[in-house]
Amino acid sequence: MVDILLAGLRSRGEDVAMSGKRRNYTPAYRREAARLVIDTGRRIAVVAREIGVGEQLPGRWVAIERSKAIEPQGILGEDEQAELDRLRVENTELRMDREFLKEAAAFFATEQQSR
Repeated sequence: MVDILLAGLRSRGEDVAMSGKRRNYTPAYRREAARLVIDTGRRIAVVAREIGVGEQLPGRWVAIERSKAIEPQGILGEDEQAELDRLRVENTELRMDREFLKEAAAFFATEQQSR
């Protein structure tokens, strides 16, 4: 089964367009390469060598596919997704503010004790 998938990925030279030294891989090719790693449990480095690409590319493709599996798209509407993104940024800022205030309070407490 794995050999069939590898042969299919290797034979897709026509799907890979060359523009200068950079290759552009189709989304289908990326998904199939990532699924080869995810579904078979093989290491990214091994699959990358077998399909003839660097390790970083399939690593990114696998991360994208795994994130799609974790966060299914289409559940939230566009407005809800924008609100969620805004709230995540705000949450991060508030956490940073809280951390700063904790450090400032600790500084002033030690300053007060030394007097």
